[in-house]
Amino acid sequence: MDDVVVRMLESVPLKDPVLVEGLPGVGNVGKLAADYLRDQLEAKPLATFYSKFFPPQVYVSEAGLIRLVSNDLCYRKARRAGERDILILGGDYQGISPEGQYELTHRVLEVAHKHGVREVFTLAGFAQGHVVETPRVLGAATSAARVEAMKKLGVVFSRNDPGGGLIGASGLFLGLGRLFDMEGVCLMGETSGYFVDPRSAEAVLKVLAKALGIELDFTDLESKAKEIDRIAQKIHEAEAKAPDSPAQTREDLGYIG
Repeated sequence: MDDVVVRMLESVPLKDPVLVEGLPGVGNVGKLAADYLRDQLEAKPLATFYSKFFPPQVYVSEAGLIRLVSNDLCYRKARRAGERDILILGGDYQGISPEGQYELTHRVLEVAHKHGVREVFTLAGFAQGHVVETPRVLGAATSAARVEAMKKLGVVFSRNDPGGGLIGASGLFLGLGRLFDMEGVCLMGETSGYFVDPRSAEAVLKVLAKALGIELDFTDLESKAKEIDRIAQKIHEAEAKAPDSPAQTREDLGYIG
């Protein structure tokens, strides 16, 4: 088996498409956002990526059917004036090794480049180590012009966050994307890092929707966020009772994923 196997599912011409990446990471913010975006836009499958850099496993459905773990690239053609064609990358895992991260990212970017992608948005979570009731969206970008454009949409660019840089696919898609003459922005929703965070995903998607000029219905995501809020409240109460707990004494939880 090759390191990465790319299975093209459709041949479709795209006009000035933008690539949106959202793979599993902290709070699963990026994955939840990308999956929700794909479903909302009714995006269609374009390509599937299989790799020996994923964990050696298959998923088993309720009907007992198996499938290899993968990353999936979907597309959605613009439906009205002012919109752009969109490619959405989601999936089960990021690469489990540094080599895998680079190889998988490079192969996806090759496919995106062949379809005319010149701009990338990566979606991720930024762990704060405590419950975040109203998550900000932090940003990192490939140019000063994009920094200023994102600031106008409410994105926060901080000198200290992320202090250690971007780790994983969300950073590599921007860094390696420059080798394909692509510009881009990483949108990071603040999250506790304790659990899947729909509220953070919603915050990220609201910024992305403005940037891309698309409309999204957040009803289902808000419903999920309320369920998580109940869990978050219990954690908050537990933290208040135990001020010296590991959750509060840990110094660096700012992992990007």
